[in-house]
Amino acid sequence: MLSFHNKNIRAVLAALSFTGLAFSAQAQTQPQTSQGGVGLHYGVGDHYQRLELVYETPGIELFRFGGNWGHIELNGEFGAAYWMADGSRSPSHVWQFNAIPMFRWWMNDRFYVEAGIGATAFTHTTFADEQISTAFQFGDHLGLGFMITPNNRLGLRYSHFSNASIKRPNPGLDVLQLTYTYQF
Repeated sequence: MLSFHNKNIRAVLAALSFTGLAFSAQAQTQPQTSQGGVGLHYGVGDHYQRLELVYETPGIELFRFGGNWGHIELNGEFGAAYWMADGSRSPSHVWQFNAIPMFRWWMNDRFYVEAGIGATAFTHTTFADEQISTAFQFGDHLGLGFMITPNNRLGLRYSHFSNASIKRPNPGLDVLQLTYTYQF
């Protein structure tokens, strides 16, 4: 399982903040809210892979910072994911369906950081020799990305899925994902 400690998470967030400040200083125009779109996410974890097709709602601006600090928006992500286990782990596959509110801080018109927590449902309560105990799980997401063109966005996201100890065992599933979104 991927392991992130609080110290590592703080270091990553600090690096993202400094990177964002550098790019924000270079922004020429104020960013607009993102359009709706469809996306493909591919992730890898400890002995498994995840492939997801996502529909993303248009963004709703929640807050606009002064100067060149960009804005924060909210998008809804609705997805269907197929998980595949490596080797002879059983069961070797499972489906997952989710609804995730994603908050994105667009530091300028090209770069963003994102975070979200939402509900997910798995078709089995076991996967890859792991007993996840409940079909209902929470999905926690933290990522960053950029606009390649006005309609194409690329990102990197860390996601953790668990049932928040509603029932034990609760090992959780972690994935590091490459995300692509085509905006309408």
